[in-house]
Amino acid sequence: MFDFDLLHKTLFSMQDSDYRIFQCRLMPGVPEETVIGIRTPQLRSLAKVLSGNPDINEFLDCLPHSYYEEYNLHGYLIERIKNGEECARRIDEFLPFVNNWATCDTVKPKALAKNPAFLLEKSREWIASGKTYSVRFGIEMLMNYFLDGGFSPEYIEIVASVKSSEYYVNMMIAWYFATALAKQWDETFPYIKEQRLSEWCHNKTIQKSLESFRITDEQKKILRALKI
Repeated sequence: MFDFDLLHKTLFSMQDSDYRIFQCRLMPGVPEETVIGIRTPQLRSLAKVLSGNPDINEFLDCLPHSYYEEYNLHGYLIERIKNGEECARRIDEFLPFVNNWATCDTVKPKALAKNPAFLLEKSREWIASGKTYSVRFGIEMLMNYFLDGGFSPEYIEIVASVKSSEYYVNMMIAWYFATALAKQWDETFPYIKEQRLSEWCHNKTIQKSLESFRITDEQKKILRALKI
């Protein structure tokens, strides 16, 4: 049987009060009483240890959690799952309970990255779900794994077609397009030139691109002239 009391004691033994204050400022929508304040390397180290626990599935089955760090720990444990279908199943269970951008962005599913076709299919599903952090996660997967060797112009259209009033979805859209401009300028630039994104996403994409060291000075000059 998984010992949840021991887990909580272990988590609070890692607490950094100053870091907790810093984290809470970055996540204004997350109740402060649910944040312990633990640095990421410590949580990842704990996930490595716990992944060998024969009862760890009891923790993964126990949703929702009480603390922000438990969700991050959950994400890091999902990362360590080697079977792609099991990894995807656990992500599907997990995402509906995610309530902040930091937890959403922390999960890097290596098992899924080894099967691009399956990851692409799942990314489409997450984006189509309409749920804020599932959509954000799906777009992030397209950004992280499909803007290099596995790129296809149709993936840009998937992201461009997302229409949302959710701040954290729109931030990810802008982040995606700023990254796409850096990696796939020729295919991405028409979306900015022809103003195919919402005004907010359009301007935020340009802002993030101007802050990027991967965008050339000439490209930045062009983008500045296109701000709405």
